[in-house]
Amino acid sequence: MRLFVSEGVPGCLPVLAAAGRARGRAEVLISTVGPEDCVVPFLTRPKVPVLQLDSGNYLFSTSAICRYFFLLSGWEQDDLTNQWLEWEATELQPALSAALYYLVVQGKKGEDVLGSVRRALTHIDHSLSRQNCPFLAGETESLADIVLWGALYPLLQDPAYLPEELSALHSWFQTLSTQEPCQRAAETVLKQQGVLALRPYLQKQPQPSPTEGRAVTNEPEEEELATLSEEEIAMAVTAWEKGLESLPPLRPQQNPVYSRLRQWNTLYLCGTDEYGTATETKALEEGLTPQEICDKYHIIHADIYRWFNISFDIFGRTTTPQQTKITQDIFQQLLKRGFVLQDTVEQLRCEHCARFLADRFVEGVCPFCGYEEARGDQCDKCGKLINAVELKKPQCKVCRSCPVVQSTQHLFLDLPKLEKRLEEWLGRTLPGSDWTPNAQFITRSWLRDGLKPRCITRDLKWGTPVPLEGFEDKVFYVWFDATIGYLSITANYTDQWERWWKNPEQVDLYQFMAKDNVPFHSLVFPCSALGAEDNYTLVSHLIATEYLNYEDGKFSKSRGVGVFGDMAQDTGIPADIWRFYLLYIRPEGQDSAFSWTDLLLKNNSELLNNLGNFINRAGMFVSKFFGGYVPEMVLTPDDQRLLAHVTLELQHYHQLLEKVRIRDALRSILTISRHGNQYIQVNEPWKRIKGSEADRQRAGTVTGLAVNIAALLSVMLQPYMPTVSATIQAQLQLPPPACSILLTNFLCTLPAGHQIGTVSPLFQKLENDQIESLRQRFGGGQAKTSPKPAVVETVTTARPQQIQALMDEVTKQGNIVRELKAQKADKNEVAAEVAKLLDLKKQLAVAEGKPPEAPKGKKKK
Repeated sequence: MRLFVSEGVPGCLPVLAAAGRARGRAEVLISTVGPEDCVVPFLTRPKVPVLQLDSGNYLFSTSAICRYFFLLSGWEQDDLTNQWLEWEATELQPALSAALYYLVVQGKKGEDVLGSVRRALTHIDHSLSRQNCPFLAGETESLADIVLWGALYPLLQDPAYLPEELSALHSWFQTLSTQEPCQRAAETVLKQQGVLALRPYLQKQPQPSPTEGRAVTNEPEEEELATLSEEEIAMAVTAWEKGLESLPPLRPQQNPVYSRLRQWNTLYLCGTDEYGTATETKALEEGLTPQEICDKYHIIHADIYRWFNISFDIFGRTTTPQQTKITQDIFQQLLKRGFVLQDTVEQLRCEHCARFLADRFVEGVCPFCGYEEARGDQCDKCGKLINAVELKKPQCKVCRSCPVVQSTQHLFLDLPKLEKRLEEWLGRTLPGSDWTPNAQFITRSWLRDGLKPRCITRDLKWGTPVPLEGFEDKVFYVWFDATIGYLSITANYTDQWERWWKNPEQVDLYQFMAKDNVPFHSLVFPCSALGAEDNYTLVSHLIATEYLNYEDGKFSKSRGVGVFGDMAQDTGIPADIWRFYLLYIRPEGQDSAFSWTDLLLKNNSELLNNLGNFINRAGMFVSKFFGGYVPEMVLTPDDQRLLAHVTLELQHYHQLLEKVRIRDALRSILTISRHGNQYIQVNEPWKRIKGSEADRQRAGTVTGLAVNIAALLSVMLQPYMPTVSATIQAQLQLPPPACSILLTNFLCTLPAGHQIGTVSPLFQKLENDQIESLRQRFGGGQAKTSPKPAVVETVTTARPQQIQALMDEVTKQGNIVRELKAQKADKNEVAAEVAKLLDLKKQLAVAEGKPPEAPKGKKKK
């Protein structure tokens, strides 16, 4: 194989280091070419680094080339490494590109450079410290280490840009930089010129936009408005003026979810998976029959979802005749086509409990990694699948006695025989789909190891009966028939269920889950459906989240740590607030953590001070100044530009939700609200209404445009906060068509003369003592243990009341700065107020336990 690299191209650093690690595993010819040389014949523009494989194929993604070399070295992929690679591509690279551009091309120094990447560097440092491991993915060097080292080396090789306080990052970087493959890579690419070797390459790159140069953070900042063309502004004005007449006829659909706002024909379903050993055991504990225990908990689950306003078309269950009928039919089709095997299985039987033990009721030592609490089907530590009889020192989880091994006949799904069909289906499905990276990785890792026949029957009484002679005393294993529940629940909802589930040409199937459920949805059910050969609809977009932690630890029902679904309604916090916060911190791409302090801050800042403040002011101005009727609007060029900016953000919201980036789309709502607040603050309608006729007309235009933005926000909020959305729409008396359809353009849905209703505040402030009480209540054993000494943090976090006070000061000072800029005040006066604002923001960052924001340099015109 042949690796093409160029001097002064930063992407060549990690691939050369990875190639050096693979030396001896494969013969690699390294060719140095000019950055303008086209080495890939089918690419129209030069591209390096490039790896030409012996097969003649080319790899020209830095991460893909590095991954290839690591796989040659015998490295095994893992989920954490993939998370780091996604973070490197989406978060680190934009910030790092800006820092290198500022340093090398613009000649900036110090904080003007470091400010772009400080958050990213801190994130790496904190992650290394939290794990207490020398490398990003554990005790040994991984692909993530080499890719991130290669990205960071041009900047961090200068000690001035490697902050001393980030000791874990410092140690990690020095460890890698002293390795021979990394040293050779640096010499080849930088030629002892340091970062200046990159100047020719960087000078040809576009200047980073403000977004690219911004510090990496999950917190919203004041967005800098994008540059708009005259055409974009004109199109926004045209759409605005068409108003309600632009809306298409309504579809007869209920319940506010995003797809229905787009007028897509939608079926939204969920249900309780009720068969299996867990149900039998819980029934024994509570002295009920399995059916009674299922009835009890189905009601509990349904009540929880109802309280949260999760608007399923049907919330069903698997203990139904339809489930039996459809499951048995799929099984018969698989059996007839030769995809079911019979074999003798050695199973663990607890003589004390007089029953065969399901996998989850056996614990022991993992035969692969030695973890002492491995389950009978999978080890939670190393993630490998286990047959229960392979466990060392097995124990029955019910009585803690040692089970014995007995032989019994069982049925198996012949996954190896179905593997080729599955691979072909994945090859057609994954390109262009919105499967999350972790879902793709988990699926590929199973396939990489080769699929094995999996047992689909169990020696239980509570389950779907097996329709085969000799197996009358067995039921289907829950992992085989649980996913068939989606079909049977639909069949209980409509006799037209096959139009959804046997119609892959016309149906897009989205499935949402935690990542530990991915294999059953990406492998097991697809294999069953493909083998049945009955044109079943298979998942188009598999959306898997990472884990949500609780404060500084994990949720634990047994220890009483954390808030669970049936507890949230007893906190006194409305369901919509829970929905907002849980979606705001949704673990997309990496784990996230629930924090009581953060919940208070997000409620009081984003909801109360930003969103609620804007919508309430817009409505109140209509009521107070214009008798409850939307005034005439005469748009100025600035107003038209605002229309275009709101339209742009609305389109971004649509793009994000169509890619199922639910958390990020929520930021678009808050961004529009911030634009609205700034628009009101700059134009001051409460002052203009008292002025001349022109001033009063201006106050009317500002008020009318603001209340229309509020109407738009009410519709965008529907999938996130349905009760708040309905409240806003009732207060504004928004016409019904405008409540149910969300186009990609911002329309005037409240024309001049429209009468609104009574306006009242939408949100209540969360108080510190209220939150502190809830923290103690749901702290479980954590409240009684001594806090562990901090390993990572170098700053302490202030109490919520101190943070809230600083937030209020930041908001107040921000308004002063905006007013001065709008008035085109003296530059020195503005600079003095901006300095105060930056100082307050720095105090707030320190109070929240975050590294202070670096000051941003002025942009050169």
